[in-house]
Amino acid sequence: MASRIPRGVIVAGGGAVYVAACAIAFSAVNKNKTDVEDTDRRLKANPNFSFVSDPCRTCQFQNVAKKYDSEIGRDEAVMGINLLRRSLLYFHATGTVLEVGAGTGRNVDYYPSSTVDRVVLMDSSDKMLQEARKKLHGYGKTKPKFACVHGDSSTLDFPNNSFDTVVDTFGLCSYDDPVAVLKEISRVCKPEGKILLLEHGRSKSWDFISKYLDKNAERHAKNWGCVWNRDLDSLLEQAGLELEKVSTWHFGTTYYVVGRPADTVQ
Repeated sequence: MASRIPRGVIVAGGGAVYVAACAIAFSAVNKNKTDVEDTDRRLKANPNFSFVSDPCRTCQFQNVAKKYDSEIGRDEAVMGINLLRRSLLYFHATGTVLEVGAGTGRNVDYYPSSTVDRVVLMDSSDKMLQEARKKLHGYGKTKPKFACVHGDSSTLDFPNNSFDTVVDTFGLCSYDDPVAVLKEISRVCKPEGKILLLEHGRSKSWDFISKYLDKNAERHAKNWGCVWNRDLDSLLEQAGLELEKVSTWHFGTTYYVVGRPADTVQ
Protein backbone atom coordinates (compact mmCIF):
# COMPACT_ATOMS: atom_id res chain seq x y z
CA MET A 1 0.00 0.00 0.00
CA ALA A 2 1.35 3.40 -0.94
CA SER A 3 2.20 5.61 2.04
CA ARG A 4 0.17 8.77 2.39
CA ILE A 5 1.87 12.13 2.57
CA PRO A 6 0.77 13.94 5.74
CA ARG A 7 -1.25 17.05 5.00
CA GLY A 8 0.97 18.98 7.36
CA VAL A 9 4.02 18.32 5.21
CA ILE A 10 2.36 19.75 2.13
CA VAL A 11 0.93 22.70 4.02
CA ALA A 12 4.27 23.46 5.67
CA GLY A 13 6.09 23.17 2.36
CA GLY A 14 3.59 25.44 0.71
CA GLY A 15 3.99 28.00 3.46
CA ALA A 16 7.77 27.95 3.14
CA VAL A 17 7.74 28.79 -0.53
CA TYR A 18 4.81 31.18 -0.25
CA VAL A 19 6.94 33.90 1.35
CA ALA A 20 9.45 33.67 -1.46
CA ALA A 21 6.67 33.58 -4.02
CA CYS A 22 5.09 36.76 -2.69
CA ALA A 23 8.42 38.55 -2.97
CA ILE A 24 9.30 37.60 -6.53
CA ALA A 25 6.23 36.24 -8.30
CA PHE A 26 5.50 39.32 -10.33
CA SER A 27 9.02 40.70 -10.58
CA ALA A 28 9.99 37.41 -12.25
CA VAL A 29 7.92 38.25 -15.32
CA ASN A 30 10.01 38.99 -18.39
CA LYS A 31 10.86 42.71 -18.46
CA ASN A 32 12.78 42.69 -21.70
CA LYS A 33 12.59 46.22 -23.03
CA THR A 34 12.79 45.11 -26.66
CA ASP A 35 9.82 42.79 -26.16
CA VAL A 36 7.74 45.58 -24.63
CA GLU A 37 8.61 47.95 -27.44
CA ASP A 38 7.83 45.32 -30.08
CA THR A 39 4.41 44.66 -28.56
CA ASP A 40 3.58 48.36 -28.39
CA ARG A 41 4.79 48.96 -31.95
CA ARG A 42 2.66 46.17 -33.40
CA LEU A 43 -0.44 47.29 -31.51
CA LYS A 44 0.00 50.93 -32.58
CA ALA A 45 0.48 49.88 -36.20
CA ASN A 46 -2.98 48.28 -36.15
CA PRO A 47 -5.26 49.91 -33.55
CA ASN A 48 -7.99 47.34 -34.24
CA PHE A 49 -5.72 44.38 -33.48
CA SER A 50 -5.39 42.64 -30.12
CA PHE A 51 -3.17 39.70 -29.19
CA VAL A 52 -5.70 38.76 -26.52
CA SER A 53 -8.60 38.42 -28.97
CA ASP A 54 -6.50 37.25 -31.94
CA PRO A 55 -8.09 34.06 -33.40
CA CYS A 56 -4.54 32.69 -33.78
CA ARG A 57 -3.57 33.41 -30.16
CA THR A 58 -3.57 29.76 -29.14
CA CYS A 59 -1.29 28.90 -32.06
CA GLN A 60 1.49 30.23 -29.86
CA PHE A 61 1.36 26.99 -27.85
CA GLN A 62 2.69 25.21 -30.93
CA ASN A 63 5.63 27.62 -30.99
CA VAL A 64 6.57 27.40 -27.31
CA ALA A 65 5.98 23.67 -26.76
CA LYS A 66 9.64 22.61 -26.74
CA LYS A 67 10.79 25.36 -24.37
CA TYR A 68 7.65 25.53 -22.24
CA ASP A 69 8.81 23.37 -19.34
CA SER A 70 12.27 24.91 -19.10
CA GLU A 71 10.88 28.45 -19.26
CA ILE A 72 8.23 28.13 -16.54
CA GLY A 73 9.66 25.31 -14.43
CA ARG A 74 11.83 27.52 -12.21
CA ASP A 75 9.08 30.06 -11.58
CA GLU A 76 6.61 27.31 -10.67
CA ALA A 77 9.09 25.74 -8.27
CA VAL A 78 9.75 29.02 -6.48
CA MET A 79 6.04 29.83 -6.27
CA GLY A 80 5.19 26.42 -4.87
CA ILE A 81 2.97 25.55 -7.83
CA ASN A 82 4.23 21.97 -7.87
CA LEU A 83 3.11 21.53 -4.26
CA LEU A 84 -0.34 22.81 -5.17
CA ARG A 85 -0.51 20.44 -8.13
CA ARG A 86 0.52 17.51 -5.95
CA SER A 87 -1.93 18.41 -3.18
CA LEU A 88 -4.87 18.86 -5.56
CA LEU A 89 -4.37 15.50 -7.25
CA TYR A 90 -3.15 13.47 -4.28
CA PHE A 91 -6.08 14.32 -2.06
CA HIS A 92 -8.89 14.57 -4.64
CA ALA A 93 -8.21 12.67 -7.89
CA THR A 94 -9.74 9.19 -8.12
CA GLY A 95 -10.77 6.56 -10.65
CA THR A 96 -10.78 7.40 -14.34
CA VAL A 97 -9.54 10.95 -14.92
CA LEU A 98 -9.82 13.38 -17.81
CA GLU A 99 -7.32 16.24 -17.82
CA VAL A 100 -8.14 18.99 -20.30
CA GLY A 101 -5.59 21.58 -21.35
CA ALA A 102 -2.98 19.03 -20.33
CA GLY A 103 -0.22 20.71 -22.32
CA THR A 104 3.20 19.16 -21.80
CA GLY A 105 1.94 16.91 -19.01
CA ARG A 106 3.18 18.88 -16.05
CA ASN A 107 0.85 16.93 -13.75
CA VAL A 108 1.75 13.39 -14.75
CA ASP A 109 4.12 12.82 -11.84
CA TYR A 110 1.49 13.80 -9.28
CA TYR A 111 -1.33 11.37 -10.03
CA PRO A 112 -1.44 8.80 -7.20
CA SER A 113 -1.50 5.20 -8.41
CA SER A 114 -3.27 4.24 -5.18
CA THR A 115 -6.48 6.03 -6.17
CA VAL A 116 -6.22 6.78 -9.91
CA ASP A 117 -6.64 4.01 -12.48
CA ARG A 118 -6.40 5.82 -15.81
CA VAL A 119 -5.73 9.34 -17.04
CA VAL A 120 -6.73 10.79 -20.42
CA LEU A 121 -4.59 13.82 -21.28
CA MET A 122 -6.27 16.15 -23.79
CA ASP A 123 -4.92 19.26 -25.47
CA SER A 124 -5.56 21.21 -28.66
CA SER A 125 -1.81 21.50 -29.36
CA ASP A 126 -0.30 18.36 -30.81
CA LYS A 127 3.20 19.67 -30.18
CA MET A 128 2.48 20.18 -26.48
CA LEU A 129 1.16 16.61 -26.34
CA GLN A 130 4.34 15.39 -28.00
CA GLU A 131 6.25 16.74 -25.00
CA ALA A 132 3.80 15.01 -22.66
CA ARG A 133 4.33 11.69 -24.46
CA LYS A 134 8.08 12.00 -23.90
CA LYS A 135 7.47 12.15 -20.15
CA LEU A 136 5.23 9.10 -20.27
CA HIS A 137 7.76 7.01 -22.14
CA GLY A 138 9.10 4.31 -19.87
CA TYR A 139 6.42 4.65 -17.19
CA GLY A 140 5.86 1.26 -15.63
CA LYS A 141 3.15 -0.35 -13.57
CA THR A 142 3.82 1.97 -10.65
CA LYS A 143 1.94 4.75 -12.46
CA PRO A 144 -1.68 5.00 -13.66
CA LYS A 145 -2.33 4.24 -17.32
CA PHE A 146 -2.08 7.35 -19.49
CA ALA A 147 -3.49 8.14 -22.92
CA CYS A 148 -2.96 11.34 -24.93
CA VAL A 149 -5.82 12.70 -27.04
CA HIS A 150 -5.66 15.67 -29.40
CA GLY A 151 -8.93 17.59 -29.23
CA ASP A 152 -10.99 20.68 -28.42
CA SER A 153 -11.95 20.94 -24.75
CA SER A 154 -14.98 23.09 -25.56
CA THR A 155 -16.57 20.24 -27.56
CA LEU A 156 -15.55 17.03 -25.81
CA ASP A 157 -16.17 13.84 -27.72
CA PHE A 158 -17.19 11.85 -24.64
CA PRO A 159 -20.62 10.75 -23.37
CA ASN A 160 -22.23 12.34 -20.34
CA ASN A 161 -20.99 11.13 -16.94
CA SER A 162 -17.85 9.45 -18.31
CA PHE A 163 -15.20 10.39 -15.73
CA ASP A 164 -14.76 10.15 -11.98
CA THR A 165 -12.51 13.21 -11.96
CA VAL A 166 -11.92 16.04 -14.43
CA VAL A 167 -8.82 18.19 -14.06
CA ASP A 168 -7.74 21.51 -15.53
CA THR A 169 -4.60 23.28 -14.35
CA PHE A 170 -3.74 26.69 -15.80
CA GLY A 171 -5.94 26.08 -18.81
CA LEU A 172 -8.80 28.56 -18.39
CA CYS A 173 -6.43 31.34 -19.43
CA SER A 174 -5.85 29.70 -22.80
CA TYR A 175 -9.34 28.82 -24.08
CA ASP A 176 -11.27 31.08 -26.41
CA ASP A 177 -14.44 30.26 -24.44
CA PRO A 178 -13.50 29.11 -20.91
CA VAL A 179 -17.13 28.98 -19.75
CA ALA A 180 -17.96 26.53 -22.54
CA VAL A 181 -15.05 24.36 -21.41
CA LEU A 182 -16.22 24.40 -17.79
CA LYS A 183 -19.71 23.39 -18.88
CA GLU A 184 -18.31 20.57 -20.98
CA ILE A 185 -16.16 19.15 -18.19
CA SER A 186 -19.20 19.35 -15.93
CA ARG A 187 -21.17 17.36 -18.51
CA VAL A 188 -18.64 14.52 -18.79
CA CYS A 189 -17.97 14.32 -15.05
CA LYS A 190 -20.05 11.80 -13.11
CA PRO A 191 -22.60 13.38 -10.73
CA GLU A 192 -20.67 12.05 -7.73
CA GLY A 193 -17.32 12.94 -9.31
CA LYS A 194 -15.03 15.91 -8.74
CA ILE A 195 -13.82 18.79 -10.88
CA LEU A 196 -10.34 19.96 -9.88
CA LEU A 197 -9.02 23.33 -11.00
CA LEU A 198 -5.75 25.15 -10.42
CA GLU A 199 -5.92 28.43 -12.33
CA HIS A 200 -4.57 31.96 -12.48
CA GLY A 201 -6.40 35.21 -13.09
CA ARG A 202 -6.96 38.70 -11.75
CA SER A 203 -6.73 39.40 -8.03
CA LYS A 204 -9.80 40.56 -6.11
CA SER A 205 -7.79 41.61 -3.06
CA TRP A 206 -4.76 43.40 -4.55
CA ASP A 207 -5.84 45.98 -7.11
CA PHE A 208 -2.31 47.01 -8.10
CA ILE A 209 -1.57 43.45 -9.20
CA SER A 210 -4.66 43.27 -11.39
CA LYS A 211 -3.65 46.59 -12.92
CA TYR A 212 -0.23 45.12 -13.66
CA LEU A 213 -1.83 42.07 -15.30
CA ASP A 214 -4.11 44.31 -17.36
CA LYS A 215 -1.21 46.50 -18.47
CA ASN A 216 0.83 43.51 -19.63
CA ALA A 217 -1.98 41.27 -20.90
CA GLU A 218 -1.28 41.95 -24.58
CA ARG A 219 2.42 41.18 -24.28
CA HIS A 220 1.78 38.02 -22.27
CA ALA A 221 -0.81 36.79 -24.77
CA LYS A 222 1.63 37.45 -27.61
CA ASN A 223 4.43 35.48 -25.98
CA TRP A 224 2.53 32.63 -24.34
CA GLY A 225 -0.98 32.50 -25.81
CA CYS A 226 -2.30 33.04 -22.29
CA VAL A 227 -4.88 35.59 -21.11
CA TRP A 228 -3.73 35.95 -17.53
CA ASN A 229 -6.15 38.63 -16.29
CA ARG A 230 -9.49 36.82 -16.60
CA ASP A 231 -12.07 37.06 -13.79
CA LEU A 232 -12.11 33.51 -12.43
CA ASP A 233 -14.97 34.11 -10.00
CA SER A 234 -17.17 35.25 -12.86
CA LEU A 235 -16.20 32.27 -15.04
CA LEU A 236 -16.99 29.79 -12.28
CA GLU A 237 -20.34 31.45 -11.59
CA GLN A 238 -21.31 31.48 -15.26
CA ALA A 239 -20.45 27.80 -15.59
CA GLY A 240 -22.69 26.91 -12.65
CA LEU A 241 -20.25 24.56 -10.93
CA GLU A 242 -20.92 23.53 -7.34
CA LEU A 243 -17.87 24.64 -5.40
CA GLU A 244 -16.77 22.64 -2.35
CA LYS A 245 -13.45 24.41 -1.76
CA VAL A 246 -11.91 27.58 -3.15
CA SER A 247 -8.63 28.97 -1.83
CA THR A 248 -6.37 31.60 -3.35
CA TRP A 249 -2.60 32.03 -3.37
CA HIS A 250 -0.04 34.49 -4.71
CA PHE A 251 -1.86 37.72 -3.88
CA GLY A 252 -5.17 36.18 -4.89
CA THR A 253 -4.14 35.37 -8.46
CA THR A 254 -3.91 31.57 -8.14
CA TYR A 255 -7.16 29.68 -7.50
CA TYR A 256 -7.24 26.17 -6.00
CA VAL A 257 -10.72 24.77 -6.62
CA VAL A 258 -12.46 21.52 -5.73
CA GLY A 259 -15.93 21.32 -7.22
CA ARG A 260 -18.63 19.08 -8.60
CA PRO A 261 -20.88 19.20 -11.66
CA ALA A 262 -23.78 21.59 -11.38
CA ASP A 263 -26.77 20.60 -9.23
CA THR A 264 -25.13 17.57 -7.58
CA VAL A 265 -24.44 19.01 -4.15
CA GLN A 266 -27.49 19.10 -1.88
